[in-house]
Amino acid sequence: MENTAPKTNFIREIIDKDMETGKFDGRVHTRFPPEPNGYLHIGHATSIILNSGIAAAYKGKFNLRFDDTNPAKEEQEYVDSIIEDVKWLGGDFEDRLFFASDYFQQMYDWAMQLVKAGKAFVCDLNADQIREHRGAPGTPGKDSPFRNRSIEENADLFERMKKGEFPDGSRTLRAKIDMAHPNINMRDPVMYRILHAEHHRQGNKWCIYPMYDWAHGLEDSIEGITHSICTLEFEDHRPLYDWYLDQLGIYHPQQIEFARRTLGNTITSKRKLLELVKEGHVEGWDDPRMPTVSGYRRRGYTASALRAFCDEIGITKVPGISDIWVLENALRGELNKTAPRAMAVLKPLKVVLTNYPEGQTEEMCAANNPEDEAAGTRKVPFTRELYIEQGDFMEVPPKKFFRMTPGQEVRLRAAYIVKCESVVKDAAGNISEVHCTYDPATRGGDAPDGRKIKGTIHWVSAKHAVPAKVRLYDALFTKRNPEDVEEGHDYKESINPASLEVIERAMLEPSLAQAAPGTRCQFERLGYFFADPKDSRPGAPVFNRTVTLKDTWAKLDQKAPPVK
Repeated sequence: MENTAPKTNFIREIIDKDMETGKFDGRVHTRFPPEPNGYLHIGHATSIILNSGIAAAYKGKFNLRFDDTNPAKEEQEYVDSIIEDVKWLGGDFEDRLFFASDYFQQMYDWAMQLVKAGKAFVCDLNADQIREHRGAPGTPGKDSPFRNRSIEENADLFERMKKGEFPDGSRTLRAKIDMAHPNINMRDPVMYRILHAEHHRQGNKWCIYPMYDWAHGLEDSIEGITHSICTLEFEDHRPLYDWYLDQLGIYHPQQIEFARRTLGNTITSKRKLLELVKEGHVEGWDDPRMPTVSGYRRRGYTASALRAFCDEIGITKVPGISDIWVLENALRGELNKTAPRAMAVLKPLKVVLTNYPEGQTEEMCAANNPEDEAAGTRKVPFTRELYIEQGDFMEVPPKKFFRMTPGQEVRLRAAYIVKCESVVKDAAGNISEVHCTYDPATRGGDAPDGRKIKGTIHWVSAKHAVPAKVRLYDALFTKRNPEDVEEGHDYKESINPASLEVIERAMLEPSLAQAAPGTRCQFERLGYFFADPKDSRPGAPVFNRTVTLKDTWAKLDQKAPPVK
């Protein structure tokens, strides 16, 4: 991938110093180590972009390694989605696709090495008892009554654990460190637990599985990682990472921690995201409202916009929340320059030009992208009967309403100036048609006499309009921090009931009739849209709104922004 890592941050400063001193022989080798128990979210995206970007910046290597050490929660579906997401984000791991499960035998051998050195023991305490024995910060823990088993007995029991002689949860292998250590993670941590479950790659070969703290450093060591970049919650685990590697006397990477930055109006807990999927609050992991990489991709976000967002928020040691408008602006700035324009009417109101010749069709010339001269122009058919947005007409308007209203002239984009003369209503009193006259001298939208027209609206020829389904997406949660809830309340209480509006029959200009899935464009005056890669097809388009044209968050109270 291109070098998109921020040019200055504390991680880069550490690596620069290592390069100067010759540490790791001038190598830079990073990795992204996801657990395949869910789809990747925006937090994972920042880690992928950071790790792969740093490797690219120093002409180093980047690995994708699955931490598949818990078969109870892991599935091949998640493995496949993660590989796709990492590639889409530009993480170039070349042929370096690894799985922790490939190292299980080596991990077991190293664990047995610690057992035979008297630095690990088999413990019969259950999970609750182990927690009770650990103590609390500032209060020493208690030794397990099984801590002083002989080396021979521990070796025998650990081998029998591996052979499957004991039931789930009945025994663990624990490191023998110090139950009075000020860092609770160092108080004889569990290295292995018994779990009789089929593994998605190893089948039933194993019934003991390594804990992450034990596996993490070993995986890094095996792969020759130089800088093991983690989020800040692993800072207190670093002494254990170092202890394992030092006791084994094997190659020792350097762990570096940075702070997570959550995104406003979203959640990034895999457990909670899975709840949203299973309980039907969203349509799946790739629902465009979800903060998953696949959700952003389906909504129409670009990988380059996500990289620009990561560059904007930076890398620090201070946790925080990045406002959603920062991400939206990163995308909006890109699409404004690259997305072709088209006209679409989401909620149609028929307009009849009473003085326009019946049966006549003209072709109007419209710019494909005013920001890009090379984008050229397109022809848009114009006829006597048109569709405009319902919201662009008011029979009794407020002051400074410059769109269509009785007696007021308005410009039709790239076409003519028209004036509303009358309205037609149905039996219920609802407006069904607006009758206007057009000024033939104003083709292209300009008045030759120089009169000023304050309003310009978009339109679609009724005869040539292409029906389409359009989905308008908004933030999934109304609260800036949905996980900040009072006792007795649930994060799902702040789910935004207006996060999705489905328009079953919008009208598009004919240039979009054969839009391929994945087509991006700007619906003029309405926002940036994306032909859904799963549901859209040529001849029956389905468009998702990716982002609005303007930043609708900037003027809101960022502590608790209301629904847009």
